[in-house]
Amino acid sequence: MRYPVRRIVAGVLLALLGACTSLQAPVSRHISADDRGLQDCAHRFAAMDTRIREAGVQDAEFARIEGFPYLRSNRFLAAFAGQAAADAGLFASWVDAMREADMQARSAEWRNAGGAAEELPRALACGKRLAAADLQDSAARDELLAHAAVPDAYLDGQRLLGIYALTRVPFAGGVHQWHEEARAMFRESHAGKTPFPQARFYYPGTEATISRAGVSALLQRASQDPMGRVRLSSAEEQQLLAAYAPVFELETAAAYDRPGAPRWRADGLPGVDSTQPVVYTRIAYTRAGGRTLLQLVYTMWFDERPANAGVDILAGRLDGLVWRVTLSPSGEPLVYDTMHPCGCYHMFFPTPLAAVKPAPDPDDEWVFAPLSLPRIGEGERIRLRLATRSHYLIDVLPERSMVRGASYRMLPDSLLRHVAAPGGTTRSLYGPDGLVEGTERAERLLFWPMGIPSAGAMRQWGTHATAFLGRRHFDDADLLEQRFRLQLD
Repeated sequence: MRYPVRRIVAGVLLALLGACTSLQAPVSRHISADDRGLQDCAHRFAAMDTRIREAGVQDAEFARIEGFPYLRSNRFLAAFAGQAAADAGLFASWVDAMREADMQARSAEWRNAGGAAEELPRALACGKRLAAADLQDSAARDELLAHAAVPDAYLDGQRLLGIYALTRVPFAGGVHQWHEEARAMFRESHAGKTPFPQARFYYPGTEATISRAGVSALLQRASQDPMGRVRLSSAEEQQLLAAYAPVFELETAAAYDRPGAPRWRADGLPGVDSTQPVVYTRIAYTRAGGRTLLQLVYTMWFDERPANAGVDILAGRLDGLVWRVTLSPSGEPLVYDTMHPCGCYHMFFPTPLAAVKPAPDPDDEWVFAPLSLPRIGEGERIRLRLATRSHYLIDVLPERSMVRGASYRMLPDSLLRHVAAPGGTTRSLYGPDGLVEGTERAERLLFWPMGIPSAGAMRQWGTHATAFLGRRHFDDADLLEQRFRLQLD
């Protein structure tokens, strides 16, 4: 019996690939397909992924999907799996969004791995070809729906070893103590008892060229994809980000209180170049009431959180603040929330359009809201007051826009996937596990029973677990819907 040469080659390649990775359907079917084009595309993705893995430059923002090397997902996209199963048009759009996510991550990985640029458009074309084949295959669709969920950022084995059910009790006391301390900081600042003698103010470098009415009109006329994401031009995104960009008031004692751009130092540790103030931005989405809501995210980075006198388990390389604005369909802010880039200190600031729902489990971290905020009027901005050293947010205030202090540039935080490194190379700020190497805190040795890997370390978007008690992620698709009654109209 004679076997076609390409069948033999496919079998050998399948065996070799299977030796280094566990191939899941449908990619295993593509590898051994009669269609030479599908075979070649499956091999192309396998070869790229092998090189990326060997270089140690995997990107963690999106989750890979077993058997679908050309797709990646996040919690927002994963939330549509149930609806996509019953709607062919939504399913196709959903797959396109996951292909786009893969190409975003793959482009950064490939660049950091030193791969040839011409491979990326080939991978894009191959992704389209593989998706077309899988969309026509009911078994492949079922496999995709079964594997579309994004794993959470908690380690159940760690919680098991740490006897979480028991150790969470003393940790709960520590969380409640922090809440009381934070409330006190906000009360004192609001009462004018926390002056910053060395305050520095940072304003967005471009004043908003669009009014609040203009924001509403922009969102109302914008088209949407089947998942409700508004289709905006780059210029329109920048207008929205500029319209709601906050003012930062920083208590400044030394260089560690000056914001800037993350970089890799010659000693291999991360640092921040503070010669030019920078705030990194992104557009994100959440779900509420069956609708998709747009979110504006702003992140400021600092070189370090310096140690206080004695032992300071919270000190370490890099620190920062993430500020997020969730808009109603008309463009009105519903809820503001914030965290540090470690996922720590998650706080909410509801507006009159949001009311906190009762916690289903009073022992879990649900909503810590030290302040409610009024509606921000035309010409006003949110001012964020940050303490020296710890960079704790101690107050949130509306204020009229004023030209004083320094201006900051707004840059897309996707740039942090390829940061300049010594030797003329690029390197992601984040490791394959989503953590920023060199930012480990000693607190991880104390907090590991709560199941958060390397608690206190800085980490990439999509990997932020924000509660020690219970489970909560900053990018949970239903984060606000679960916790607030929202007035969407």
